[in-house]
Amino acid sequence: MRILITNDDGISAEGLKVLDAIAHEVAGPGGEVWTVAPAFEQSGVGHCISYTRPTMLSQLGERRFAAEGSPADCVLAGIHVAMHDQKPDLVLSGVNRGNNSAENALYSGTLGGAMEAALQGIPAMALSQYFGPANRDTGNPFEASAVHGAALVKSILAAQPRDQQDYRLFYNINFPPVQAVDVKGTRVAPQGFRRGSHFSAVEQLSPTGRRCLWIRGGNQHVEATPGSDAAVNLDGYISVTPMRADLTARDAMAALKAIESTGT
Repeated sequence: MRILITNDDGISAEGLKVLDAIAHEVAGPGGEVWTVAPAFEQSGVGHCISYTRPTMLSQLGERRFAAEGSPADCVLAGIHVAMHDQKPDLVLSGVNRGNNSAENALYSGTLGGAMEAALQGIPAMALSQYFGPANRDTGNPFEASAVHGAALVKSILAAQPRDQQDYRLFYNINFPPVQAVDVKGTRVAPQGFRRGSHFSAVEQLSPTGRRCLWIRGGNQHVEATPGSDAAVNLDGYISVTPMRADLTARDAMAALKAIESTGT
């Protein structure tokens, strides 16, 4: 198996080292693992692509590249440049430092990389590690994903449905904020919503008196939709959420039929 890995925390991130080990175990002795990751941190860029400017690509070693762009840029660079149009069998993105459950999924560069792979027709998974008091300050906060990641990826590959839709499936995987021994299991869960918690902006004056803004995240440990990804994560379970890039709100289409008209 040929696997392409990327992330949004950057080429030197600890989570990418964890993902590299996961990918090598999944690929097997005869497989290949290619890395194309951002040269600098790209957290929060979503599915951004560098459409209006060139992206520098540097080779750092055998099958290892850094791109001065987003995770989606890295996936495009991996598929069409680094791997010379020999598409990978699987794209893995992560392991993100922090969860991409609930509304975080919409901002995530980690998911952006997996989404781009799906748009290219390649199976893809985004892996993220929830942080909390039980694992944040330990010697290895990524332990849960490191221990359980490879087996879970193999299980999803074995169980995933045949998918021929235009918008292909990709998977959002979040490991709970606990040590590996305390992981209760895995739950297939829908994307949730953290009520009362959201991103915000705070103002700060620079030493020269200029107004600057910092984007601040919300509380990641508030109650979420019962049974959803964030809720099961906080209960000690790994969440697996199948996703597609189709953003159509199909539940609203019937109500809007009244506005349809024909040309004159």
